[in-house]
Amino acid sequence: MLYNKQKDARMDLRKITDDVSVAGQITPNDLPDLMAMGFKSLICNRPDGESVGQPEYVDVEAAAKALGLETRYIPIYPGMMGDEEIIAFKAALKDLPHPVLAYCRSGARSTTLFQASQVYLP
Repeated sequence: MLYNKQKDARMDLRKITDDVSVAGQITPNDLPDLMAMGFKSLICNRPDGESVGQPEYVDVEAAAKALGLETRYIPIYPGMMGDEEIIAFKAALKDLPHPVLAYCRSGARSTTLFQASQVYLP
């Protein structure tokens, strides 16, 4: 899939805890900067094909792996977050090296998923 290969100067990172931040859509070109900021892992909460020009997860994943970043794909369709996604996110936060950046279109779904994972009792 084609996407804007220029660096997005509008990358908006929001720190939730010392170990978790959220952001809107990132591209493979953002990854060196994210590594320089200290991130060790990425969680993609944006389903592929949500909008035209959006990079596919496999492209972000391949670029991340080439740089030594770990990734997880836990897509959340708007209004469709359920127990399975909350459990997967909670497990990813436990298993992945920190700090972690979770991203979606705007960061809102990633923030909501983080909050749900903190109060979810299996």
